[in-house]
Amino acid sequence: MKTSRRKFMQNALKATVATSMSIPFILKGTTTFAKKIDAPENSSPEISGLTFSQVALPYAYNALEPHIDATTMDIHYNKHHTAYIKNVNDAIAAEGISFTTEKDFFANASKLSAKARNNGGGAWNHNFFWLSMKANGGGVPAGKVAEALNGAFGSFDKFKEQFSQAGITRFGSGWAWLVNDNGKLKIGSTANQDNPLMDSSELKGTPLLALDVWEHAYYLKYQNKRPDYITNWWNVVNWDEVGKRFA
Repeated sequence: MKTSRRKFMQNALKATVATSMSIPFILKGTTTFAKKIDAPENSSPEISGLTFSQVALPYAYNALEPHIDATTMDIHYNKHHTAYIKNVNDAIAAEGISFTTEKDFFANASKLSAKARNNGGGAWNHNFFWLSMKANGGGVPAGKVAEALNGAFGSFDKFKEQFSQAGITRFGSGWAWLVNDNGKLKIGSTANQDNPLMDSSELKGTPLLALDVWEHAYYLKYQNKRPDYITNWWNVVNWDEVGKRFA
């Protein structure tokens, strides 16, 4: 089973094109990045469980420059994110975690060990974050997303201001989120690697857009100037992806 799981992880890391169109959904508009791996015949049933995988980065490391530099993207993806993937899968195996869907995994986050919860969040959040960006992104969304943002926040500019403040004012490390909470759009933030799918999160809903405000996401280029990072990040937002999540 260890060999099979290791091979699965290696294949995921070698992929060069993200296949987001084929990814199933655990909640309406919410992408899933893990799947259940069945135990081999005649093996102990507790080794059957969820296995997280890392999406292939859908653009080159330098594709988001000058807003996000290639070195940061390389380290962020290949060091930080890869470590979250490995650590959560190690925790699932070592602790005999039996949840078979991400929905159940995060819905029971309060019952998980710190290692499983933090690394599970880090694995999922980063997959979601990579797909939230693209080269030559940004601008103003159109269609239903624009209508929904205008309706919920008064205007797109007011939405941007409120979302940016959620990232700027998040104390320490964490994330800013736009979520759909039963048809109502909300903005908020979570600490560390928590996300709105977790039962332990104060902010709950289906994630539509996420911004990583951990220092490792911006410190090489922006040092301690998180507001500058956030201002420039708006130039790489993938509104097409947000629209798919909102549909």
